Amino acid sequence: MATEHAFPDATAKTAANFPKEFDPEKMSISMGPSHPSTHGVLRIQFELDGETVTKADPVVGYLHRGDEKIAENMTYNQFVPYTDRLDYLAPLSNNAAYAHAVEQLAGLKVPARVEAIRVITSEMGRVSAHLMGLGAYGIDVGAWTVFMYCFTEREKLYTLYEKLTGARFTTSYSRIGGVSRDVPPGWIEEVDGFCDQFLPILDEILSLLSRNKIFMDRTVDVGVISKKDAIAYGLSGPNLRGSGVAMDLRKDRPYWGYEQYEFDVPVGSKGDCYDRYLCRGEEMKQSIRILKQAIKKFPTGDWYAKDARRIFAPPKDKILTSMEELINNFMIVTEGPQMPAGEVYFEAENPKGTLGFYIVSKGGGVPYRMKIRSPSFCNLSILPKLCVGNLVSDVVSILGSLDFVMGECDR
Repeated sequence: MATEHAFPDATAKTAANFPKEFDPEKMSISMGPSHPSTHGVLRIQFELDGETVTKADPVVGYLHRGDEKIAENMTYNQFVPYTDRLDYLAPLSNNAAYAHAVEQLAGLKVPARVEAIRVITSEMGRVSAHLMGLGAYGIDVGAWTVFMYCFTEREKLYTLYEKLTGARFTTSYSRIGGVSRDVPPGWIEEVDGFCDQFLPILDEILSLLSRNKIFMDRTVDVGVISKKDAIAYGLSGPNLRGSGVAMDLRKDRPYWGYEQYEFDVPVGSKGDCYDRYLCRGEEMKQSIRILKQAIKKFPTGDWYAKDARRIFAPPKDKILTSMEELINNFMIVTEGPQMPAGEVYFEAENPKGTLGFYIVSKGGGVPYRMKIRSPSFCNLSILPKLCVGNLVSDVVSILGSLDFVMGECDR
């Protein structure tokens, strides 16, 4: 004889179905981690009253690889490719910031040509990253054409990367004490040509959005971050400047000779999604302005520090013809560049904000400890406050305006 089983009501609202801090009388939904508008594997757990967000809990860590611990188990030079995978939209900027931090630890000064190369590649990376952010933001709010324009220009930059580094995406170009190779003949002129043709196209891209009623309805007065909150939550980059704080490390604490270049720091007035968009658009124009000056002043000289004999690997021709250089190369590869004991912190103005490397050394070729200050992680910290009171559809605009990268956030 069949017996009847009592099954629990799947629709019953019990406290066990919701996070402890969430109200079981309200709707709890999860956005992500594979949602297109989360710009990577980010998940946000929402509590909703109708379509209005009452609580937001960002869940990060899906891309965690343990980069900082990996750095403590390999030589300084071996960690360079891992920096590509932080903000993978601006790998050249990551490489250079990390290399500069280690050079500070070693007390090493690189030649002027190396600094100029780093400025040029970093500003190209800023333009490339902002184009990606702008194109993706356009898709988030329904503007497909902007995406196509942005990616067309971005591909031109990737072709220049390939000619310089041999790779389009993960470049691993910087080295402690210099760069992996000098710029090829004619490359600087090609960068100059890109700058000349890009500005009119950028104006056309921005004109598609700046006075577009649908775009303005979705961004103006949405996701407002006050100046006080932007500072309190540790925001940096365009997200901080969009709230009216004119902080830019290239101006405030110049490195790589940025003090010799003339450029403006764009700031917003309201701190809403629209201001953050405008800041990124203007930053691309200022990057082109810096590139034109760096190209005009591009110095001659060495592309690596010749006095860094125990740090920078010797040229290949010398390795093949000199026993002393061969042994030196073997020691650098196997034991790593020998660093003094001490600690150092260096931060650079990356496209997403302030990227910092804190390195502790006990001597030898491997760091004792490393901590990476990733701007995307800090920028996302304001989400629980920023999303509350907005509609779910507004959250998509807010996420796009923050322009984060989860590879850098999770590390």
